[in-house]
Amino acid sequence: MAQSIDVRGGETLAGPSTHPLDNAVWAALTGPHARFAERLGRAARYPADVYDFAALADPADPAAWADLGTLVGPGTVVWIKPVEEVPSGWDVIGGGLGVQLVDTALRAEPAPEAVRLGPDDVPQILDLVARTRPGPFLKRTVQLGSYLGIRHRGRLIAMAGERIRPPGWTEISAVCTDPEHRGRGLGTRLVRAVAAGIRARGDLPFLHAAAGNTQAIRLYESIGFTLRRRSPILLVRSPGTPHGTRPL
Repeated sequence: MAQSIDVRGGETLAGPSTHPLDNAVWAALTGPHARFAERLGRAARYPADVYDFAALADPADPAAWADLGTLVGPGTVVWIKPVEEVPSGWDVIGGGLGVQLVDTALRAEPAPEAVRLGPDDVPQILDLVARTRPGPFLKRTVQLGSYLGIRHRGRLIAMAGERIRPPGWTEISAVCTDPEHRGRGLGTRLVRAVAAGIRARGDLPFLHAAAGNTQAIRLYESIGFTLRRRSPILLVRSPGTPHGTRPL
């Protein structure tokens, strides 16, 4: 039976979410990615060297913010989404608007030239990420799911993989191609291949992009993704002074 997909999405949050993609990081950390979760009450986060995002059961709940402050410690900086306002004492030090797209008509298929990437490939992955800046990728991000890459003369030139996993869904992430090899459709082939693996285990693919990255959004829509929602992404600092730091 085909799974129906809500592609309407809201522009803003209005209380606790009922769809796993409305609060995808929380749904992942309390679901398929629970083994990665550092959790306290109604707050959770990925380890800082895996994925530098935290999540709240309900972003409008002050108790959840209190749990997050205790979990991360004073004066700690974390990314969080989807959040529109932070309580008193928390500082917003960065952020922007993101979009979420879901697979509605993607042609998923293997890429014979792609190779599976693992921990031994992290130095090459981080080098490619530094050249292309696809978004957060840390030393242990590769452990979150399957990553595929394409090499040219032994050098990694394109990559895509899996990141957060809410129940029934898997995010395609870290889609990037070396600038010298763009225009050959390598990223699209890798997205299709990663999606094939996701579908094979019964999940549906989705992805995130910066709202201002209109070129990437148009590409994803052209290959079968549909815009589901827009939501804020904030870089926040918890209240207090970090342990071991003397106030000025």
